[in-house]
Amino acid sequence: MEEKKPKEGREAGAVLPAGKKPGRLDRFFGVSASGSTVKTELFAGLITFVTMVYILVVNADLFTDVGGSGLTFGAAYIFTALGAVIGTLLMAFLARMPIAQATGMGPNAFFVVTVCGTLGYTYANGLLIVLCSGLLFLILTVVGARQAIVRAMPKAVQTAIPVGIGLFIAFVGMQNAGLIAADPSTKVTLVSFNILSGQTEAAVMIGAAVGLLSLICIGVLAGRKVKGAIPIGIALSTLAYYAFIGLGCAAGDASCRAVFDGITLSDPFQAFADFGTQAFGKVFTEGWQGLSSGRIFEFLAVMISFAMVDMFDTIGTLIGTCQGAGKESGLLDERGEIKNLNRALLSDSVATCTGAILGTSTVTSFLESSAGVAAGGRTGLTSLTVAVLFLLALFFSPLAALIPSAATAGALIYVGVLMMGRITEIDWKNPAEAIPPFLTVAMMSFTYSISYGIAAGFLSYTAIKLFTGKVREIHPVTAVLSVLFLFTFLFTH
Repeated sequence: MEEKKPKEGREAGAVLPAGKKPGRLDRFFGVSASGSTVKTELFAGLITFVTMVYILVVNADLFTDVGGSGLTFGAAYIFTALGAVIGTLLMAFLARMPIAQATGMGPNAFFVVTVCGTLGYTYANGLLIVLCSGLLFLILTVVGARQAIVRAMPKAVQTAIPVGIGLFIAFVGMQNAGLIAADPSTKVTLVSFNILSGQTEAAVMIGAAVGLLSLICIGVLAGRKVKGAIPIGIALSTLAYYAFIGLGCAAGDASCRAVFDGITLSDPFQAFADFGTQAFGKVFTEGWQGLSSGRIFEFLAVMISFAMVDMFDTIGTLIGTCQGAGKESGLLDERGEIKNLNRALLSDSVATCTGAILGTSTVTSFLESSAGVAAGGRTGLTSLTVAVLFLLALFFSPLAALIPSAATAGALIYVGVLMMGRITEIDWKNPAEAIPPFLTVAMMSFTYSISYGIAAGFLSYTAIKLFTGKVREIHPVTAVLSVLFLFTFLFTH
């Protein structure tokens, strides 16, 4: 029987009309060969950008004056955008995958709140830790040790890490909105919404209400499958915030008037100048300043925490995005494994190192990339489109600065909700299996530290296995990391 040949002008999987040759972009990225089109790839890139552009404002808000450094919103906005541009370009040209990168949610809160807050490291010290974690991730990727690390980490703790980070991020979002207030008896409490008592300033009350409104708006839009639910929710809640503040001003409220008096529209090029003097290269010029040999174990523990979170976050994102698209997407090989996984991890680790030089915390693969893949993105052209859009966004920092933290708080809480989805994978009926992930999740939020949560998970897992006679189930790498965490608590905390 004569073998059927593909029609002229079509290769296996190609979608070009007969007789039409693919263009340069098409050939370079293998668009037609992947079963996609240039138009589809560009649209998928736009969808991915729209779903993750919120990171520009959210990250800049978090980093403003981090650790008392005086870092401006504009400088933080610029390094966030540049980190996304470089990281996503690496995915486009090195890995050639439709995956976008930017400063990761979770690691950024860990950097600002724990490293530069609780632990007292300077902004530049924190960047040095991130750079070292990126180099560690790079070495592990190059030598092929990532599989050993993944196998060594207790699955229960591995599952609990994104859950704990999700709860931690949600807590930070509630604080940013002013929804949670300090209390001398219970430490934290709900802000008072009693309009008659006068206990809470009107502007603070409005911020807390808008934070909730932002979350509900994003939830409604996401529930109705609206693309770009997060940025749309932020935009709508921003309008609501200023409308309520305006009403407060009309009523003669001083706190609302102070909000409007503090609004300034800065020069977009000032943000670039601030970036050059306040952030770029600080890891080299000031990174080692103030560090002492007595904190070496703590430094290593935090560095390993950053590297591990980045590795598992990236692998989880790639698995979720590529496997969710199915084998027909061309992102998986015949065995169902991710194509170009090593190159994707290499892109991620290099992006983290570059991000530290620019001035930001861990740059990692974004789960929002799945929106672009769902829209048909199959190649690096999708990532290239995202990178170009982030490049254009560099010049809009003055407008972004007008978005209140109350409006972005909803995005933080919503991302936390998404990250907590894996909590169902934990075996809660088995105490020996449930305690390590519980401590991982609880300690991250209650101690305001991701690294303490991971340490608690490792130590409890190792102790339970040791005293229940299941020493052989403890992987040597897990044992070493547990000892390292123990030394950190005994001699540096």
